[in-house]
Amino acid sequence: MNLPSSEITPESVYLSRRELMKGAGAIALASGIAGCAGQPLEPPPTAPPDALAEAQSDELGAALTPYEAVTSYNNFYEFSTSKEAVRVLSKGFVSRPWTIEVGGLVANPKTYGIEDLLSTFDQEERIYRLRCVEGWSMVIPWLGFPLASLLAKAEPSAAARYVRFEAVLDKEQMPGQGSRFYTWPYVEGLRLDEAMNALTLLSTGLYGKQLLPQNGAPIRLVVPWKYGFKSIKSIVRIDLVEEMPNSLWMDAAPHEYGFFANVNPKVPHPRWSQASERRIGELKRRETLMFNGYGQQVAMLYDGMDLARWY
Repeated sequence: MNLPSSEITPESVYLSRRELMKGAGAIALASGIAGCAGQPLEPPPTAPPDALAEAQSDELGAALTPYEAVTSYNNFYEFSTSKEAVRVLSKGFVSRPWTIEVGGLVANPKTYGIEDLLSTFDQEERIYRLRCVEGWSMVIPWLGFPLASLLAKAEPSAAARYVRFEAVLDKEQMPGQGSRFYTWPYVEGLRLDEAMNALTLLSTGLYGKQLLPQNGAPIRLVVPWKYGFKSIKSIVRIDLVEEMPNSLWMDAAPHEYGFFANVNPKVPHPRWSQASERRIGELKRRETLMFNGYGQQVAMLYDGMDLARWY
């Protein structure tokens, strides 16, 4: 499976764009990234269109969402259900030292320090669209490495069919984990073939910088064809398992959030439509694309499945 070259930004282009984004990134937008689950909220104010037009775009021609926006309005329920509060409550979150255990049904279980991952796996930049289940979206230049590279070193056994991800449990640093509505720690999962897809990324940064706490420091998952709540943050454990993992949102609201959570404009959320989205920085809503526009790379994973069933 080939990754389109348009998804990987050359260093020269990135450096040029970084200079351009110094101005665009200073625009005070409220927008969001992270769990992307809950009910749709009124979109934050937009930035002047000309400022966003100067930024580098994704392969569909959409401008990047300014850095200030990506880091100022965040879904991260471990800290708070208030998007505006996350940045404040996560300030000072300690993400060094940090270890990630890789185990389960693998031949080579291993515990990595975050520095080990940064030195072992080449970091590359991917411009991906993020579609939140709440009905808004962003375009973000992530830094990271393919999850498939890490799983290949672990050597999954023949019995492994799914990948289970577990986030940090730290109630002292994360006040939101005091909520009894959710089953902590945050857990998510992918089918093994989804995890091995070339688009699936373990992200360690964005806009050429390390991830900030509100964005999932020091390492998070990015699965661009799925709703954003699948992209679990602040990961401490990755296990290869035989049975489908039960995620936090499947526990909290099983009638609303399923395992696959593929972006599908034809399947409405039980409480709102998914046919359109509000791209942060734009005045009008736009049509939502099947698989968030990544169908060429991932549609074959779901041949024969009833996608309406697997919301």
